[in-house]
Amino acid sequence: MVLSEYYDILGLPVTATIDEIKRAYRKKARLYHPDINHLPDAKDQFIRVTEAYDFLIANYGKGDLTDQDYFRIVEEWRKYRQDRSKARAQYFARSSYARFRNSKYYKSTRILNASSVIFNFLVSLLVLTYTIFGFILKLKNPVPGTERSTLVSFILLMSISLILFTVSFIYLKAYIETNRKRKKVK
Repeated sequence: MVLSEYYDILGLPVTATIDEIKRAYRKKARLYHPDINHLPDAKDQFIRVTEAYDFLIANYGKGDLTDQDYFRIVEEWRKYRQDRSKARAQYFARSSYARFRNSKYYKSTRILNASSVIFNFLVSLLVLTYTIFGFILKLKNPVPGTERSTLVSFILLMSISLILFTVSFIYLKAYIETNRKRKKVK
């Protein structure tokens, strides 16, 4: 199987990002999981989707290789990882969809996870706080001849920290909303 076929299985272009790969995998895994989809070929489709996801994540960013290097990577994949990927997919196909959704494997496909969202929010809050207190300390203890540059740097740092804070707040809000929706579904 060539690289473009793995992208086709997930319904993605070859230029897809990791986040797009993860998002597409979650959608396809839900669509083809045998616990939800009772068609006869659902299990095989689920296994193919999981194998494609494993391959694309393991080899992301290697698209600019020569043909010889690419075929070497594919051969190594077939030898060492393809069977393991199929076995993992078969295990998840036999389990319930709820159990699959709670597995570490599925949770690793989430784009917004608690630790990264909270960490980003705290860092943005810290940058905003240090910008304000740094400016106040500079006003109390001025260095002669740097009053104008202090104001310019404060305005620049304040605008950057406000943008960072706003973006992290939006991600935090989106994370809270998705958790509320997940809890309602359960």
